[in-house]
Amino acid sequence: MKPWLEAVCVSGADLLPLPGRKPNRSGIDKRPVTGRVAVHELGLDGDVQVNRKYHGGEGQALYAYGQEDADFWSVELGRELPPGRFGENLRMRGLDLTGALLGEQWRIGTTLLEVTAPRIPCANFARFWDEPQLVKRFTAHGATGAYLRVLEPGEVGARDPVEVVVRPDHGVTTGSAFRIFTTQKHRVAELAPALQYLPVKDQPKFRAKIEARVQTGVRA
Repeated sequence: MKPWLEAVCVSGADLLPLPGRKPNRSGIDKRPVTGRVAVHELGLDGDVQVNRKYHGGEGQALYAYGQEDADFWSVELGRELPPGRFGENLRMRGLDLTGALLGEQWRIGTTLLEVTAPRIPCANFARFWDEPQLVKRFTAHGATGAYLRVLEPGEVGARDPVEVVVRPDHGVTTGSAFRIFTTQKHRVAELAPALQYLPVKDQPKFRAKIEARVQTGVRA
């Protein structure tokens, strides 16, 4: 059976207040919506992306998280984690997002999406769940979900099948990229064959790190 879309989620205008933070509101609190939802080059119709430095933009237009990974955390924390609770736009079932390759392309509804990067957990994520150790635990577990680029705008809706139509042969998965970004930065040269798939804003930084690592052999 093909993977499918469990739910489509947006944050809307009722943003989560985060006193003492800048910006002091967050779009992490996303909720499922009914019917078909338009997908534009920079995100879903009706979704609000507050801090564009870390969320949103061409390489982070959408965020997908797997139902199987959500089930793990539901058991681990003893709480229900309905669609949108990870700040995801797309709750998916039947596809290993940790094993998805950077540059992998998915056909969902009338859209074509491309995997660009893993999600890096932040303090807002822990505050949203009221779990002070969540960032540390989330990092240790390593099932981060995937950020997506919109190659072809269109529409998506719950129960749409997910078809993997392109799978590059470089072997760099979201799971391995996450380790390189966080706990295993010495492996940065392994990103080289997948560099073109990262969000455009991140490519110069990682290109410089790779070049420094290759040329000098020191930690970049």
